[in-house]
Amino acid sequence: MRAHTLIPRPRLYETADGAFTMTESIEVVQAPDAADAVALLAERLWAGARIRVDKSECDGAGIRFVEDAELASEAYSIDVTPLAVTIAAASASGFGHAVATLLQLMGEGIWRAASALPRTIEIPACLIEDEPAFEWRGVMIDVARHFLPAREVLRIVDLLAMHKFNRLHLHLTDDQGWRVEIRAFPRLTEVASWRDRTQVGADDATAPEITRPHGGFYTQDDIREIVAYAAGRGVEVVPEIDLPGHSQAAISAYPELGVPGPGGALQGVEVYPRWGVSAYPLNAENATVDFFRTVLDEVLELFPSVDIGLGGDEVPAGPWEVDPRSQQLARERGLTGPRELQFWFLEQLRTHIQQKGRRMLAWDEVLEHEVTSDVTVLGWRGDAGIGEALRRGIPVIACPDNQLYFDYRQSDDPREPIPVGVVVGLREVYGFDPVPAWATPEQASFLRGAQANLWAEHLEDARARDYMLWPRACALTEVLWSGPGGDFDDFAERLGAHLRRLDERGVEYRRASGPLPWQERPGVSGRVQNQMERQQEIDELTSAIVR
Repeated sequence: MRAHTLIPRPRLYETADGAFTMTESIEVVQAPDAADAVALLAERLWAGARIRVDKSECDGAGIRFVEDAELASEAYSIDVTPLAVTIAAASASGFGHAVATLLQLMGEGIWRAASALPRTIEIPACLIEDEPAFEWRGVMIDVARHFLPAREVLRIVDLLAMHKFNRLHLHLTDDQGWRVEIRAFPRLTEVASWRDRTQVGADDATAPEITRPHGGFYTQDDIREIVAYAAGRGVEVVPEIDLPGHSQAAISAYPELGVPGPGGALQGVEVYPRWGVSAYPLNAENATVDFFRTVLDEVLELFPSVDIGLGGDEVPAGPWEVDPRSQQLARERGLTGPRELQFWFLEQLRTHIQQKGRRMLAWDEVLEHEVTSDVTVLGWRGDAGIGEALRRGIPVIACPDNQLYFDYRQSDDPREPIPVGVVVGLREVYGFDPVPAWATPEQASFLRGAQANLWAEHLEDARARDYMLWPRACALTEVLWSGPGGDFDDFAERLGAHLRRLDERGVEYRRASGPLPWQERPGVSGRVQNQMERQQEIDELTSAIVR
């Protein structure tokens, strides 16, 4: 069997003799659900490729998209012969995954925006049968700490689809910024989407702040564009509005949402310029719950996903515990104390979105209270999250920080540009298994999948996010699509070829040689290396000054 360079690894790959020659005049026969997949294929090929929208057989050579209702939802097959390419799937997402694989089979140059490729492409004859191991295969992008323009979100969607991820979780609000337009409350973007300065470095009291504004937000039209673009590529966009903690930005715009201090009305609260957890939770007044019901009504109109993130993590209960009004509210509601206001607040909004056919997605702190089985938990605290959810029969998505937080450093090299957290290297990601070894089959059935979380305190632009996300996300997609327990050496060999595809797409991924890629590059003269090292020093100094 000839080796392939596909990532993620397909379940079945068998070679045959010969190849299919695709020319500029190729015809595509399209099943009804294959429209988006055919459009994606045409986008990567030359102008002038003819597309015929029907279910009939080609008269001559061509690419045939055939509906097969017996396949699983995201499964597909590809049969390449010298005469034709036949792609079978049962859904639009299956056809999309098939095209992602087909494009990898086409060799180098196909991923560039434009190229001088010859007007023929040889696709090696083969048979591929494939389907994912897990239903939820995601990446969380934090756009609250550092805003990411819509054009960059669309680029991330393209890369996720290329790697068969099917969820993009957008962390839209936090203490440091509010990133989605809510027409009922315009100050959320007029005020809460901008901060006038930003902390530099790790989360401690000595970290400096610089006087530089940062902000931005997505209009509702931006969100509609992102959601529609992603849907056409088989990626569902899942929003998160973090409540009732991580809400200082919202309170800065509408002080009546906060817990009053000893002096009365809460005024002068700014969008939080530092990292870590703000000391300002929302208050638990009925009017505040109504405020966020209105917010969520607009969010639900923008995002069709069943799962809606409501946060629920890292809520500072101190202000409630010393506030007479919060104490009174806890007593009136029959709660054991003000600390329980966190779960009361979330329950009001969970019920609200459930009545509209949606499901609450929340961080695993919600397991500190009773949780209904229609909630999905984001298990970020290891066994305290993933394990507890499985033991209680609560649906969970695995995203343990010590294995899938992609803002964490990738080696012990002190020159890593963002040396925070524990080491989460490529090999460690590839060795991840979302299902605990102790879980019974029944318990494991509540594991929906996993996602990487890319928090953005220290990732202020697309280049920084590329460095932290790729190629670790290549390893994660193979775990989630192909299943855990793969051969890392085989993956690493295929990755070498796959990185050339990322080069074509302009992805500034982390090189195997680490933060200083020229150190292992043969043939670099001492003079050139000294120049490179000097440039690195200049870049680091400039970055420190700018930040």
